[in-house]
Amino acid sequence: MEPIRFKSEIRYWNPEKLSGLAVADIPSEHVAAIGGLKQQRVTGRIGSADFISNVMPAGRGRLALSVSKAMQQAAKVGIGDAIEVEIGSIGRD
Repeated sequence: MEPIRFKSEIRYWNPEKLSGLAVADIPSEHVAAIGGLKQQRVTGRIGSADFISNVMPAGRGRLALSVSKAMQQAAKVGIGDAIEVEIGSIGRD
């Protein structure tokens, strides 16, 4: 597959709590190419830092990438930061 590239911002899954799971919303134009609004494993990179993570439905027709603390540390980013993401494979490739 061709890599899927996009820009996003890291946010809390539940912004009212100001803690917990961190995610980056995937622009709607890429949702179909990733496989639709369903949870699945993905690999890729944030900046130059490689990752293995999951995408999941985020409500209101959105798909989000889970961004673990380890991913944030490797990419030197945090909540509120703008990021450049590349998804290189979907599923168990």
